[in-house]
Amino acid sequence: MIIGNKVMLRDKKLTDAQGDYSWQTDPELAELDATPVLTTPFAHYLASYAKELRRHQSDKHLFSIDALDGKHIGSCSYYGFNKTKGETELGIMIGNRDYWDKGYGTDAIKTLVNYIFCEENLKRIHLKTLASNKRAQKCFQKCGFAPYAQPFEDGYCFLLMELPRKQWEKQQGET
Repeated sequence: MIIGNKVMLRDKKLTDAQGDYSWQTDPELAELDATPVLTTPFAHYLASYAKELRRHQSDKHLFSIDALDGKHIGSCSYYGFNKTKGETELGIMIGNRDYWDKGYGTDAIKTLVNYIFCEENLKRIHLKTLASNKRAQKCFQKCGFAPYAQPFEDGYCFLLMELPRKQWEKQQGET
């Protein structure tokens, strides 16, 4: 378990499936994530979820985000972990709308970034968000990420952002 100021990041467990499923079947959240709305029945989703939890992946680390009161409010991960290049990609979703715009996403990202840079000898962390998702961009910028490209993929315009280790280290010295 990794504890931040507002959130705890922990390994996913099977009981998280219901919340994750409800967020992946939500049209607004799917749109913000540039993914299709999940239409799989819950029983099939649960079987796949259980299989995913059992599989060890060295290039992917999944976490549930809990508020400090223990409520499961979202998910985050780092994936595409490449030790040779010294980088990984970060992803996050605060699915529970009651926790939007209250600093939980910012705390989850800062907590995860600190964990990654302290545990792994990486040069940078990068992410991708929709160019239209200004709320997410503001959050990522608060955490030290800066834009570096704006590609079009699958009909979407994305904003690529990165946080180099040197920038993170500088931020740590300022706090």
